[in-house]
Amino acid sequence: MSCTDAIVAELGERPRILVIRRDNIGDLVCTTPAITLLRRRFPAAHIAALVNSYNAPVLRGNLDVDEVFAYVKGKHVQDGRLPLLAWLGKLRLLGAIRIRRFDLAILATAFPTPGWLRLARASGARHVLAAVAPAAPIPRGVDLPVRRDHRFDGRHAVEQTALLLAPLGIEAVPPRLTLQPVRSVGSQQSSPDRRLTRIGLHISARKPKQRWPVARFVALTHALAAAIDCEFVLFWAPGAAHDPRHPGDDDKAQALARSCAGLPLRALPTHSLDELIAGLAAVDLLVCSDGGAMHLAAALGKPIVCFFGNSDPRTWHPWGVPHRVLRPASEDVADVMVEQACAATLELLQTAHVEPQP
Repeated sequence: MSCTDAIVAELGERPRILVIRRDNIGDLVCTTPAITLLRRRFPAAHIAALVNSYNAPVLRGNLDVDEVFAYVKGKHVQDGRLPLLAWLGKLRLLGAIRIRRFDLAILATAFPTPGWLRLARASGARHVLAAVAPAAPIPRGVDLPVRRDHRFDGRHAVEQTALLLAPLGIEAVPPRLTLQPVRSVGSQQSSPDRRLTRIGLHISARKPKQRWPVARFVALTHALAAAIDCEFVLFWAPGAAHDPRHPGDDDKAQALARSCAGLPLRALPTHSLDELIAGLAAVDLLVCSDGGAMHLAAALGKPIVCFFGNSDPRTWHPWGVPHRVLRPASEDVADVMVEQACAATLELLQTAHVEPQP
C-alpha cells in the first residue's frame, strides 16, 4: 500500500476536512464544484471552509459545507479599525480551527503561495493536500502532494481544482457552480411590464485592461434599447476612483446614467456581496468583464456576454452557462467594438432562449 493509499484509508468515511480558499470572489465560486465532489465522495464527512470576510458570502446556504471560518485581511479593514486587530482576530480564528482537530486540509488552488501553506500548517490538520510545481520540492507539511503536470494545461480553473482531489479517489467531471441566491426587495423590484428582458450591465473591473469604456456601455445600452424591448440594471463597485484601498466607479456610473436618461435603466450600487448576488439573480442576461461578478452570474445560471483582456478565457470563462467571450487581439477590452458587443448580446438572447423572469 502506497503512502497516499494509507492516508486515504486512515481518513475513513467520516473525515474532518478543511478546504482553504483565501483569495478572490470568483476563485471561491469556481471552487464550489470541487466541494460538491468532496461531499459526494464523503457524504458523512464534516466539511469546513477557511476563507476571508470578502468572499465568505459565496458559501452562505451551501449545503455541501458544514462550517465556514472567515478572517479579515489587512487590506479589507474598514471603519477605522487597525490592521493589528484583524491580525489578532485571525490568530483567534486559527486557534478555534485547531481545536476542531481536522484530519485533512486541502489547499484548493493550483498555485498555492507560502501564505496558503502557513495557513494549512497553522490549522493543525493531520494531513495536507496541495498542488506542487512539476520540479519543485514538496513543501514541509504536505503529505498529499499533487504535481501540477500536463493534465492542468489549458484547463478551466474549475477543472484544475477538481484535479487536486485525485489522491482521494475523486476523478469525476466537475458539476455546475453552487450559489444560493439572495432575495432583496430593492433588487427584485419589477418593471410595470415584466415581459421586458432585463439586461444587467456591470461596468467595474479590477484590472485596467479589463475595463470597457463607459462611452461604449452607453452606446451599447442605446443600441439594445433600439433593437429589442428590454430594461437595464446598472451594477458597479461603489466608491471614489481615488480610494487606494477600495477604488470605486461612482463617477462612471453617474456619467452612464446621465447619458441614458429616458431609457429604462435602474442604477443598483452594490455595497455588499449579498446585494450584488441579489441583483444578479434578478437579471436575465449579464454584460460584464471577466471578474467576480461574472462568476457569480454563472453560478446563478445567467447567460453572459463577457469581455476578456489579459486574462485567459480557457481558464476563466463562465462555467456551465451559455456565454459569448469577446477578446481582442490586443488583449485590452477597450478595443472591443460596440457593434460586436451588441451582436453578441442579441445572438445570445436568441440562442439561449432567454425568457424574462417573474
